[in-house]
Amino acid sequence: MSRIAYVNGRYLPQPDASVNIEDRGYQFGDGIYEVVHLYRGRTVDEDRHLDRLERSLREIRLPMPMTRDALRLVLREVARRNRVTEGLIYMQVTRGVSRRDHAFPKVPVPPALVVTVKRIPPYPASVDRWGGAAITQPDLRWARCDIKTVNLLPNCLARQAAREQGAIEAVLFNPDTGMVTEGAATSFWIVDEHGLIRTPPLDYTILPGCTRAALLAELAEAGIGVDHRPFSLDEMRRAREAFITSATSFVKPILQIDGQVVGDGTVGPVVRRLFDIFARHVQGGLKNAA
Repeated sequence: MSRIAYVNGRYLPQPDASVNIEDRGYQFGDGIYEVVHLYRGRTVDEDRHLDRLERSLREIRLPMPMTRDALRLVLREVARRNRVTEGLIYMQVTRGVSRRDHAFPKVPVPPALVVTVKRIPPYPASVDRWGGAAITQPDLRWARCDIKTVNLLPNCLARQAAREQGAIEAVLFNPDTGMVTEGAATSFWIVDEHGLIRTPPLDYTILPGCTRAALLAELAEAGIGVDHRPFSLDEMRRAREAFITSATSFVKPILQIDGQVVGDGTVGPVVRRLFDIFARHVQGGLKNAA
């Protein structure tokens, strides 16, 4: 975690960084967050993340805490002060500090902004040791999963269930329909039994993943088709390959689900190719840091 954090206009040593106990993010989860990957000191898909941040803020009627250009400077300054070149920049915007009341403050208060950074290993050199297992869990989240809110308790419970079973992710499904939505903290994809790359279509039940969008753009440029039809648990279990995407997972193979191997239990040719395509995106299609 950061040695230096940005909190409401100040760069502070992490042990001294704090927010008021009546911050609405702490009291109600009334806030939005984003995570941006740093690769060799440069941000990956920064515009996509800031677009999504602004959209999520609009959806809960919360203004940006500063201009986008000013926020870019803060992100870079936090990375610079912490001397992090391979890592994740975390930003969180909440409705700020006010007397505890479920309704928004009658007199608007300044939104609160926190930015931290942490180191992570660089993009993996090989996909072969990058995969892992997943479990399935009923999707118990609220009805607006398209908003990247800090309300993540159902996601945490699903990820904890995965960890307790030795898995890296929980694949969520609608308990009424049996249709797959996404991972607890990732977008979920399969290569179905017919060889089609599939990922569920975006709606209110799915977060519009920035890595998902970046990969889709790369695939479109390469002339590789993707099927956005919903798919069921049964279709998932018949899939040839499966993988997840996110700012931390990149393109990560899922080799086993609920104890059952996916395909032959090894990294398949499609996921291998997509891993290489996205590696080129990370290494070459980046925004220059200031």
